[in-house]
Amino acid sequence: MLVRVAAAFFIILIGIFAWALMNYQAFVTTPIITEEAKVVEVKKGSSFALIIRELGYQKRSLNGLWFRLLAEQQGLINQLKAGEYELPTGLLPKDFLALLSLGKTRQHEITFPEGWSFREIRQAIAANKNFTHTIVELSDLQILQKLGSNYTHPEGLFFPDTYRFEKHTTDLAILKLAYNKMQNRLAVLWEQRAANLPIKSAYEALILASIVEKETGVVAEQPIIAGVFMRRLRKGMRLQTDPTVIYGMGESYQGNIRKKDLSTLTPYNTYRINGLPPTPIAMPGEYALYSVLHPTDNGSLYFVAKGDGSHIFSATLAQHNKAVNNFQRKRK
Repeated sequence: MLVRVAAAFFIILIGIFAWALMNYQAFVTTPIITEEAKVVEVKKGSSFALIIRELGYQKRSLNGLWFRLLAEQQGLINQLKAGEYELPTGLLPKDFLALLSLGKTRQHEITFPEGWSFREIRQAIAANKNFTHTIVELSDLQILQKLGSNYTHPEGLFFPDTYRFEKHTTDLAILKLAYNKMQNRLAVLWEQRAANLPIKSAYEALILASIVEKETGVVAEQPIIAGVFMRRLRKGMRLQTDPTVIYGMGESYQGNIRKKDLSTLTPYNTYRINGLPPTPIAMPGEYALYSVLHPTDNGSLYFVAKGDGSHIFSATLAQHNKAVNNFQRKRK
């Protein structure tokens, strides 16, 4: 009798084991994301059980025991990293564990376009909910101090680019990336500059590049416009460039430059001051920087907008006045 009971019990155990094995194999080979891609955030310090519970929004229940067994088998039970993860359709349990153990977190992006002001950068960062915001109450100078910068004015010091970051990255960290990239690129380009330029420092190159960036949307024109400004500096002529006037006007600029604006003395009004303004007026791109350090030498001293985004360049005032008549005053 005991033998029969023992045999029956053994058969039951084998059946349970076989069922468990089949169930486990089904778990391992069945995707945990079956409909559409999902995003899950694993908070810092989350236990393994809590991480699995975060997946509980799925329609079918997830077997925490099988997940733990699989993680133990792969040696990943204590290797899962915090962060925000994008889980694609068809993701298997082992792939989910691999994703978290490798820390392949979801990446967000922010773009700082060429020609933006620092105020626009701050506005874009403030509007992005994926950052941990730490600079909202800081002044521009305080931000620079936190970045370890010796500059007192932030304009132009950040490299225009698209930056990728994890959720909860601090806004200061992304500014640090952009700041370091500009300082590194500027240093390299300055060392490779053409000879005999009428500018004395990399910062002066940055100032002039910001003006070139704002003067034209036609990239091919940037070295030509840079050449115009270089020749004006050599001759002691004023730059007389509208973007600097606009920058000096600040919030009073309403879309038009009036005659009195051109005659109003500000540190940035290059119709009234000699040489360069005290700081950049925007964030120049790399080609604007390169153009200033390798300007085109074609003899032009003047240029006027044609109305289509491009410009007419002239070597003499007479030629320039004719171009102004043709393209701005609309008379021949």
